[in-house]
Amino acid sequence: MDFFISNAHAQAGGGAGPGFGDFLFIIILFAVFYFLLIRPQQKRAKEHRKMVADLKKGDEVVTQGGLLGRISEVGDNFLHVEVASGTEVKVQRSAIGAVMPKGTIKSA
Repeated sequence: MDFFISNAHAQAGGGAGPGFGDFLFIIILFAVFYFLLIRPQQKRAKEHRKMVADLKKGDEVVTQGGLLGRISEVGDNFLHVEVASGTEVKVQRSAIGAVMPKGTIKSA
């Protein structure tokens, strides 16, 4: 019956127990997640907040929905974006995906 169940042998004492190795593994795993996932995401969010705060009238922007237009009016929480001649859309500030270089609308 010994080939089905291996015999348990007592380990010699000394050294760090299995608890320390597990704890060290968790710390290393958290550090990897922080530097590869959490930190870059926080950096992107900070850049987006700065970009949204710096929006001004006349900027050419793309919304997260893909609309390309020029900002015609700036409010605290909302922007008026002119997407065509005489056509304005009211958009939340946070819905702006990117600020485009000047002249992008003419070339599109």
